[in-house]
Amino acid sequence: MTTPLWCLVLIVLLPVPMAMVGAGLRVRQYGSDFDNKTPRKQVGELEGVAARLYAAQSNAWEAAILFTAAVAVAHLAGADAAASATASLVFVAARVAHLVLYLLDLDLLRSLSFGVALVCVLRLFQLAAAGGA
Repeated sequence: MTTPLWCLVLIVLLPVPMAMVGAGLRVRQYGSDFDNKTPRKQVGELEGVAARLYAAQSNAWEAAILFTAAVAVAHLAGADAAASATASLVFVAARVAHLVLYLLDLDLLRSLSFGVALVCVLRLFQLAAAGGA
């Protein structure tokens, strides 16, 4: 399997431990009032790190969609392998940084890491266009 595909596996799995930790934080905040039947209803009331973790998890799922499309298109178009690997590894690093910065409540740096990841997605599409030419 190629480096971009391994990176895709990591990115798709990244929100899972976030959800698990988030559930623990919800239990800590709500105690016996924890609502597992309609958890999204309770999310709007989360505070602090629990709220930020939920937001980071939601954003991670959204980013995974873009990255999946970019990796698939680059792979199918026969994009340059080394450049695709670099873009994918930088994407993973930026997304992990995004999570950490979200938890630390460092919004400007978090937005920067989001931008870096987005540039990586665009780079993969650009590589696909060049590979398919």
